[in-house]
Amino acid sequence: MTEVARRTFLKTSLAAGFALAVRPVAASTIQTDSQGLLAGPVNIGEMPAYRAQPELATQALPTVMVIQEIFGVHEHIQDLCRRLAKQGYLAIAPELYYRQGDPRQFTDTQLLVKELVSKVPDEQVLADLDRTAVWAATHGGDPQRLAVTGFCWGGRITWLYAAHNPKIKASVAWYGRLTGQTSSSNPQHPIDIAAKIKSPVLGLYAGKDQGISLESVEQMRKVLRPQAQPFNIVVYDNASHGFNADYRPSYHPAAAQDGWKMMLDWFKRFGV
Repeated sequence: MTEVARRTFLKTSLAAGFALAVRPVAASTIQTDSQGLLAGPVNIGEMPAYRAQPELATQALPTVMVIQEIFGVHEHIQDLCRRLAKQGYLAIAPELYYRQGDPRQFTDTQLLVKELVSKVPDEQVLADLDRTAVWAATHGGDPQRLAVTGFCWGGRITWLYAAHNPKIKASVAWYGRLTGQTSSSNPQHPIDIAAKIKSPVLGLYAGKDQGISLESVEQMRKVLRPQAQPFNIVVYDNASHGFNADYRPSYHPAAAQDGWKMMLDWFKRFGV
C-alpha cells in the first residue's frame, strides 16, 4: 500500500456504507439510529475506529471492543456498535487492516482474502486491540469492565484475544474459525491456545456452516472442558455462517436474536 493510498484510506475508510463485496444489501438490513448516542469515527493514533456510547454518560462505561468481519468496519459493524451503545456500553470497533489496505473497496471476497486479509498478522491485530483497550479506558470506558466480541474473521480473533489479555472479563465469538493451516501471519488457531484462555468465552456457531465443521466445534469443546475458565459453545442447527449478518442472505433472525440475547446475558453474568 503506497503512502498516498494509506493516507486516503485513513481519511475515508469509516464513511457510511457497506463493503463493495457484500452488495446488493438485503432488505432485512437493520438500521439503528444514533439518537441519544455519541457515535462516529475516531482515531486511535493513526488507526481509524468507530465508537458509539450513550451521549450523557455520567460515569465510566462498561466497554465492548467489536472485532470486524473480513469486510472491515463497514456499516453493519458500525450498526452493531450503536446497538451495544443503546444497551449502555461504550462500543469501539478498530479498523484492524488499516496498515495493509482498504477491505471496503474489494468487490470479490476471495480476492479480498488472498490480497489483504491473509497478509494481516495476528500479532499486529492483538497489539492494536491492546491499543484500543487503552484508548477506551481514557475516553469514558471502565477498564475494569472490558469485554470483546467478534464476527467471522473477528470471531477467531476473539478467541485469540481471550488468551492474550488477562484484563478481559468476558468474550463472545460469533462463528470464528477454530482450526486450520498455520502461516507466518496466523501461527496459531483458537484450538491451539485454549489452555491459555484468561476469560469466560461464549462461542456461537451454525450447524450448516460450510467453512467451520461441527467436528472442529466438538474438538474445541473437548480441549476447553479441562480449563479453569467458564465457557459455552452454542450451535444453531438450522443456521449458516454469518447468521447475524442481517444485510446478507445468510441472516437467520431467530439465531441472530437469540445469540444477541445470550451475548448480553454473558456480559452481565461476568460483570461487564
